[in-house]
Amino acid sequence: MEQKPDPQTAAEKGKDHLKAAADNFKTAATVKADEIRKAAEQKAEEIRAAAEEKAKEYRGQAENAWSDARTKAKYWQTEGEAYVRDNPGRAVLVALGVGFVLGLLFRK
Repeated sequence: MEQKPDPQTAAEKGKDHLKAAADNFKTAATVKADEIRKAAEQKAEEIRAAAEEKAKEYRGQAENAWSDARTKAKYWQTEGEAYVRDNPGRAVLVALGVGFVLGLLFRK
């Protein structure tokens, strides 16, 4: 005689199977989330390193530009002082002319 499966036993087996599948899915999801987190951390570190490198590069360029500007300003100052010493009359006339033009510009 053929024995019929017990409905409660079949339900229990189905429930156990479903629970095992859910546990497997949860484990796989956790592993995948960890992989994504690690990949994101690695990418963030790469971006941070690249940004630091660019910042160093730009800082070096800015320091060079500042140094060049200071050197040129000192040169112009020295040249201006020498010109005024050599040509005091012209220097006074040029200063008066520049002052007059600036006065006209600011008056309006």
